[in-house]
Amino acid sequence: MISAVELFAGAGGMALGFERAGLDHRLLVEFDRHACDTLAANRPAWTLHRGDVRDVSYADVQADVLAGGFPCQSFSHAGKRLGMEDTRGTLFYEIVRAASIIQPRLVLLENVQGLLTHDGGRTFDVVQGVLANLGYTVDHRLLNAADFGAAQRRMRVVIAAHRLPGRFVFPEPTHLEHRTLRQALDGVPASPYPPYSPATRAVFDLVPAGGNWRSLPDDVKDAYMGAARHSGGGKTGLARRLSWDQPCPTVTTSPSQKLTGFCHPSETRPLAIREYARVQGFPDDWQFSGPLGAQYRQVGNAVPVALAEAVGRAVAAQLATEPAVSRSA
Repeated sequence: MISAVELFAGAGGMALGFERAGLDHRLLVEFDRHACDTLAANRPAWTLHRGDVRDVSYADVQADVLAGGFPCQSFSHAGKRLGMEDTRGTLFYEIVRAASIIQPRLVLLENVQGLLTHDGGRTFDVVQGVLANLGYTVDHRLLNAADFGAAQRRMRVVIAAHRLPGRFVFPEPTHLEHRTLRQALDGVPASPYPPYSPATRAVFDLVPAGGNWRSLPDDVKDAYMGAARHSGGGKTGLARRLSWDQPCPTVTTSPSQKLTGFCHPSETRPLAIREYARVQGFPDDWQFSGPLGAQYRQVGNAVPVALAEAVGRAVAAQLATEPAVSRSA
């Protein structure tokens, strides 16, 4: 069985997808206490390091795959040496440190689309250069979670740094016809959500399904949007009400932020926490720990389970042709 270590595991979206793809988790590392409680409650058999990734030694860890995501952080020496020291002080450094010790056959990283252009593209150049200097061939692909069965348009960069002959073969779309919000939320159990203020509710009551601020009367637009009404850009996220017959836009860590939140298609409220989880592909029995705000953050930050499973299957198929790393004693 292909073995994996995951850093910055969060609430388990990537880990659950990898599990469904047949990968065996040797270690998960997570700092957030509520996310740790979520992982422990749902998969008590997984080995979990609760705490700072900087405190993990990896001395006795063996794995075929090292996986994780990391924040986009500028590197102080970007473009100079493209070595491990260029990344010191960032969380990407911890991925590089783990890879240099564990020596996995594949380092699988997931990040937001903006990684490609962050800091004028220098951040991505350093990421690729450092992994190459560790002896890996580096491939990447921009993938849309909706193409793999998630009821959500969520673009993510997936980086595969590997020691395989040829290039890494990324998964091809399995759902050319995207799942709709109606399909995703069919039979979803009731769950809590943070209610809108009376003023916000009054605005959304005027927006039809699939509409946004453009559906509002002019006087309401002025009051709700202020100066933003006459700023540049399409502002499609303002006062947006979802459509039953389309995938959901990218969910964020809060369901009701003015610029990035959106309203339920037929009720004047944000998506409830179990609805949020359905959009991300978590099963209804996957319980999230902590207060409601912490649960939304966990779900919003997660890798969509369907996307992780598709990538995990691609990983398993390509690594299965070589002997797996032996299990530690």
